[in-house]
Amino acid sequence: MTAMKKLFVALPVVAVLGAAMAPSAEAWDGRHRHGGGGGAVVAGTILGLGALALGAAALAPPAYAYAPPPPPPVYYAPPPPVVYAPPPAYYAPPPPPVYYGRPAYYRPW
Repeated sequence: MTAMKKLFVALPVVAVLGAAMAPSAEAWDGRHRHGGGGGAVVAGTILGLGALALGAAALAPPAYAYAPPPPPPVYYAPPPPVVYAPPPAYYAPPPPPVYYGRPAYYRPW
């Protein structure tokens, strides 16, 4: 932690402690009496804690430090080459399996 960061952390802490002790020290003059402002203690504490919060926010790393890393780049395989095959060989269909016998109306004279 650098000296500047230590200073930014220590100043609000001292401010909180000073704000909490100053009213009671001012009210104490050797005898106990009611008064001296407890509200000042509360206000000083709240302001000191606010200063601590601002200091912590100023010293916090940027928000992107907590973000997940981006996904790795995706490399797609190149498409396969287009190969043009020759057309399939044409074979004539076989003749139908029909018996060409003598027709029924055939009458030899």
